Amino acid sequence: MPPRTKPERRTARPVTITAVVDPVAALASGNLDENLYLYDTNRTEGSTGFGTPGLRTRVRKGDTLLWNVLPLECETYVAIADVEIDPRIAEPERRVYPGTDIVFWTATVKQDSAEPVEYRLSFLLGAVTEPYTAKEAQALVVGRANAGKERK
Repeated sequence: MPPRTKPERRTARPVTITAVVDPVAALASGNLDENLYLYDTNRTEGSTGFGTPGLRTRVRKGDTLLWNVLPLECETYVAIADVEIDPRIAEPERRVYPGTDIVFWTATVKQDSAEPVEYRLSFLLGAVTEPYTAKEAQALVVGRANAGKERK
């Protein structure tokens, strides 16, 4: 009789999503999408759309998400103002690194989904009080059911 194998147990992992923004160009043109470059730490698991505003991040239930931003021009203020996503999938919380004014957002993936879950990032740029929101939606590709669909 062959030895019994334990079912594969997958531990939750952190997935960082970094927005690189050219705030000077976005403010001058009024176009965030042409000046927004998104990356995540999950390319080996099947994330796609690196360097575009349409990043599709592969995640699974239980994963911890962390969104942060890096400005291309360090003299111009940039911060994530909001992460809009279906609260059944994740409830992002705004946080600040201790001892700084640097904002990041974090959430835990609550459940798997048969379809990609779109979300939208909004940013504060410079001294403008109205947030800039990417027109192209970002997405979380949640769970095993989508493993083959997102690879192109």
